[in-house]
Amino acid sequence: MSTIGIAQVAGFGRKPAENLHRADTLAARAAAAGADLVCFPEQFATGWSPTVPAGSGEAIDGPTITTLQATARDHGVAVLGSFLEYTGDKPRNTAVAIDRSGSILTTYAKMHLFSPGGEDRHCTPGDALATFAVGGTTFGIAICYDLRFPELFRAYAETGADCVLVPSAWPCSRLAHFEIFVGSRALENQYYVAGINAGGSGHAGDPQCGSSLVADPEGTIIARGGAGEDLILAPLDPGRIHDARNRIPALKDRRSDLYHRLLSNR
Repeated sequence: MSTIGIAQVAGFGRKPAENLHRADTLAARAAAAGADLVCFPEQFATGWSPTVPAGSGEAIDGPTITTLQATARDHGVAVLGSFLEYTGDKPRNTAVAIDRSGSILTTYAKMHLFSPGGEDRHCTPGDALATFAVGGTTFGIAICYDLRFPELFRAYAETGADCVLVPSAWPCSRLAHFEIFVGSRALENQYYVAGINAGGSGHAGDPQCGSSLVADPEGTIIARGGAGEDLILAPLDPGRIHDARNRIPALKDRRSDLYHRLLSNR
């Protein structure tokens, strides 16, 4: 059993240093409440934007990640944070998992870039899964728009993930989709999914309503955040994954051999 904390930081409207300070305060609260891991929304320090100038971003040893490493060490809690990573011309939208001692466990670059907003023209997509373990729980990482692509989440099920964490900057105008996708990805893979959403004004005046969600292996929402900045806690019980998969062995009953043949015959 492990417990995750979801910290809804509003990225827009404050300077990055102020958001990082707010994140530290929420991490301290999460650790005091018994969380093993505290997670923050997509690019929470700066606020997510799909259109960024060439050469934008910061290195992994820049101020965002080094500050989060200090937060992890100071409060003895693992951290998942997201930032715009400098890679030359086109940056990556990257999430970083940090253990309680401040060491980096893994990084994940967003695979599916939000083409309706132009993110695909301004950023470099990732092409690799990322998993890490905290408190006996194996986590996978996806970011925001990735929620619309079930193949990624099925791949995490096949790697043995117990929970997929999804830092997001999901707007109020499509919040109903957010809940559908978080619950569906959890139900169809029979594991936990946590959607970690930002609160605040959002990109291009499209506000973000928080409402972070954790769905269990039955697709039931077991924790939900409020509309603005908030901290919610959710216990994760691997036994519930085992029970769900024993009751309805959908993953075992898949015909992956058939799917591959049908696709190859197109």
